[in-house]
Amino acid sequence: MSKKVVLAYSGGLDTSVILKWLVNKGYEVICFIGNVGQKEDFDAVENKALFTGASKVYTEDLRKAFVTDYIFPALKGNALYEGRYLLGTALARPLLAKKQIEIAAKEGAEYVSHGSTGKGNDQVRFELGYYALNPAIKIIAPWKEPEFLAQFKGRTDMINYAKEWDIEITASKKRPYSEDENLMHISHEAGILEDPSIRPDDDIFTLSNTVKNAPDAETLIEIEFRNGIPSHVKNLNDGTEKTEPLDLFMYLNKLGGENGIGQLDMVENRFIGIKSRGIYETPGAAILWLAHRDLEGISMDKEVMHLRDMLIPKFSELIYNGFWFSPEMDFIMSAFNKSQEAINGIVRLALYKGNMIPAGRESSTSLYDQDLSSMDVEGGFNAVDSQGFININAIRLKAHHLVLHKNKPYRWRKDKS
Repeated sequence: MSKKVVLAYSGGLDTSVILKWLVNKGYEVICFIGNVGQKEDFDAVENKALFTGASKVYTEDLRKAFVTDYIFPALKGNALYEGRYLLGTALARPLLAKKQIEIAAKEGAEYVSHGSTGKGNDQVRFELGYYALNPAIKIIAPWKEPEFLAQFKGRTDMINYAKEWDIEITASKKRPYSEDENLMHISHEAGILEDPSIRPDDDIFTLSNTVKNAPDAETLIEIEFRNGIPSHVKNLNDGTEKTEPLDLFMYLNKLGGENGIGQLDMVENRFIGIKSRGIYETPGAAILWLAHRDLEGISMDKEVMHLRDMLIPKFSELIYNGFWFSPEMDFIMSAFNKSQEAINGIVRLALYKGNMIPAGRESSTSLYDQDLSSMDVEGGFNAVDSQGFININAIRLKAHHLVLHKNKPYRWRKDKS
């Protein structure tokens, strides 16, 4: 009886070759295709998998779960890797790993497999997810298998193998770099982009207009949040409204893309220690991250905000490195969920040529007191009290200064004498 393996399958050259290679090694291969919002003919991919030798194919629509269970939780913690990257690829991987492990359990498969390379982050994200969800699972990672690497030294070997086994190679004009697309973003890297000094051509952008091609008019929108989660979006220009999470997110992608929002060109640090240049388009998420942060300014306690902000780099690193299913992630998310309990209100933004311009915010849980903050109204604040506040906070500074400079003469001492 052949051993069962569930393969994360995209229909591209790599995973198609891996599928046939596993079949030829005597495995029964069950393919898993996860729809996380990539533009794809899923029926064609499924048929190709069956033609190439898969015994069964699961095509799963994971888009809503991606938004509610991964993107929105990341939003609660304002996840931003190295201060810039919104983690579109990294957030999709634990969702895909989870569904793949569920299918393996359903099918009684003792193996799972993926097509990620040995240099990248995704191999780590997938495999840490597999082991966290099923410690007994066995993983076949061909791009780390000596036998596979000896047989396939480059793309030419894979194309020849595909021709030998009648595997369809999609005839299309290949863009000269690697791309990963999902509902949250598209990334462009490798190929001609590996030279970080080169500015990419405008045609690289596929989810968003360039700034110069964006409309010369503002799009004014209103986003409502409940407990830190987006619940309602309204286009104040034409009255369009969205409330269902997936529809809401896709609509913000549309508006952001039209206005050239969310484009990023950066060199980042991969988990395994290699630097990588990537160009990202993340229109809808960029809008939500800014609106959410703006609302927190009016409705989040100062000390809670500062503590939460200290956790953002670690939170983002955990996502990037593949530790979504970890005890430290559970701990951090518990704190973030608590911090978001009263983040309620509305934020208005003007979208214009790559810019997101705050245009007002309101909150039923606002901690902002206009009278207390006013420079013109006393509002119950006694300015004389500030002198004592400063005196108390200055005590340790004076003590530090005296100890640090006790053997040095000071003008203020001489003047005093």
